[in-house]
Amino acid sequence: MSQIIRTLIDRREAPAHSVLPDELRIAYGGDLWFPPSSAQRPYVIGNFVSTIDGVVSYEIAGHSGGGDISGFDRSDRFIMGLLRASADAVMMGSATLHQTVPEHLFVAARVYPEARDLYSRYRSEVLRKPAPPLQVVISGSGRVDLTRAVFRTPGVPTLIVTTKAGEEILASGGAGSLGSTEVRPLEGPVIAPASILELLRAEFGVSLLLHEGGPTLFGKFMADGCVDELFLTVAPQVAGRNGRRPRPGLIAGVEFLPETAPWLDLVSARQHGSHLYLRYAIRKKE
Repeated sequence: MSQIIRTLIDRREAPAHSVLPDELRIAYGGDLWFPPSSAQRPYVIGNFVSTIDGVVSYEIAGHSGGGDISGFDRSDRFIMGLLRASADAVMMGSATLHQTVPEHLFVAARVYPEARDLYSRYRSEVLRKPAPPLQVVISGSGRVDLTRAVFRTPGVPTLIVTTKAGEEILASGGAGSLGSTEVRPLEGPVIAPASILELLRAEFGVSLLLHEGGPTLFGKFMADGCVDELFLTVAPQVAGRNGRRPRPGLIAGVEFLPETAPWLDLVSARQHGSHLYLRYAIRKKE
């Protein structure tokens, strides 16, 4: 790995001993660690890339993913891989899933293969997590493409969280024959973020959950106070918006008022070239 990310600000007191192995710590420009989760739910971190004017997707077929926003920035992909290597589970909505290529898996090596061995040793030898992170797909409707690799790769466990109606659609589509995929319905026509987190903590042992969007699902989690940190890459471009087809920002589907809008505290700021890599902690309400 030739690029080294430079640390501009790091406000979180480091543990007595480094968590990251030396090569990853040097490349990241510092250490990476997370507070422990509660007994009730996982510690939740979000990860997004945005233009300077706040666009997270061009919403153009074939160009709606984060790569077009970041300019396929290698450091952004390295950090995404590092977060995936750290997490017990990686979660995404079905729309975000379908924006990726069909063979994509939400594991560290797929997003930044140059560090495959470093990620693997860090995960297995330091974090003592021998298995890949649980892939968690949220789909209330149950309308997901079950031919994708995420549902059919041995050794990579996947959980589809859905509704009762969604469970029936998945069953009719053959989800029950997929050996590495489990379907779990939750009560209600709308899946509550707190219920998802309770399920992941109690029945799947998830302590650290990486939330990769999209904006509507992330908005629900933010509105319900179910996010602890945000990693945000700010790419040095502007995308613009118009009224005919507005491009989404970090949050979609919810609106906050001045008295209810979440505030965030800057934990660290890193830089490579003209990209910024920001880490925020969600400020807890008094």
